[in-house]
Amino acid sequence: MNWREILEYQFLGNTVTEYLISAGILLFGFIFKTVLSKIVSSILFKLVKRFSHEDNLPEFRRLLIKPLEVLLFLVFLYLAFQVLDYPLDPSDLRKNDPFLKTFMFRTYQVFVIVALGWVILRFVDFIGLIFKHRAEKTSSKLDDQLVPFFKDFSKVMVVIFAFLIMLGAVFDVNVAGLVAGLGVGGLALAFAAKESLENLLASFTIFLDQPFVVGDLVQVGELIGVVEKIGFRSTRIRTLEKSFVTLPNKHMIDKPLDNLTLRTFRRAKFDINLTYDTTSEQIRAITRDIQEFIDSHPRTNQEGRIRFLSLGAHSKDIMILYFVDTMDWNEFIDIKEEINFKIVEIVERHGADFAFPTQTLYLQRNAIPPKKYSASGEHSYLGTQTDLK
Repeated sequence: MNWREILEYQFLGNTVTEYLISAGILLFGFIFKTVLSKIVSSILFKLVKRFSHEDNLPEFRRLLIKPLEVLLFLVFLYLAFQVLDYPLDPSDLRKNDPFLKTFMFRTYQVFVIVALGWVILRFVDFIGLIFKHRAEKTSSKLDDQLVPFFKDFSKVMVVIFAFLIMLGAVFDVNVAGLVAGLGVGGLALAFAAKESLENLLASFTIFLDQPFVVGDLVQVGELIGVVEKIGFRSTRIRTLEKSFVTLPNKHMIDKPLDNLTLRTFRRAKFDINLTYDTTSEQIRAITRDIQEFIDSHPRTNQEGRIRFLSLGAHSKDIMILYFVDTMDWNEFIDIKEEINFKIVEIVERHGADFAFPTQTLYLQRNAIPPKKYSASGEHSYLGTQTDLK
């Protein structure tokens, strides 16, 4: 048997030559899919080049290279099977075709739609990256949170459209009828997705009312942190302990929210407790010196108040209240530490001591004889008794 006879030998309705050509197409696609992906990505980059800069081409390729490789390999797979007597033309697919043939074709269609959707999603990511860089150059923080919001919204819409196309093209579902049916069951769907809808509406409230923006330091309940992202359903906060907390948007507008970034000053308020041995002259001198130091400090305003406020159960209490003109937490605690050291120095300089919870017991011996009752009900005193007061 010569080579020509071998190449013309038929197996499962196809010649050896056709199998070799099909395998060659697949091998070519597998080897050159990366190179072809870079070429295609360069062509696609020209569509968005006017919105970006040439420096973004490597980033664009990084995002699109993998999905393009998958999509191009699927194209070569289609061309390889076109050589064989196994057409993938949808018009040739009939209901009475073998199950294996139908299953393979439907699976191929699903992979193609998924690959196309993947390419579009990565394209959306790149567009979002461009607008993110532009938003960082502006002074407003509103665009910083709108860019990721609309990027996520676009990606959700791409996934929904890809799913509907898959239902219509692959599984022959009447998409129009399905959408109309959803209108009938919309009420039930709304109840089922009540929490998600509330969070979605809350996100629009956050964007319109702007109680906070990305980068603000906020306090929600007991949680304090910096807002890093505002999404469809939730807001992500980086706490002072550097943990990453995700809160539903509904909670961000339902609970009292303190935007600490909008403060003009940070407040420090506490009491110092002096012993009851401290004289009034010492207290006046201490409050006067602390007040002068607070007022003269370069990082505080003139609204600080140092007052002898109360007589406690164990101490004489002086209120310390002042405001520091910084929003940075680390800087605030450094200034507070400096002021605390100065307060301790002032108290020590005036010979006063800091109090701590104590109890004093007084023992007094009194010559009080115990009572002795007589038959008539009168009483007399006998002996002595020690009273403890």
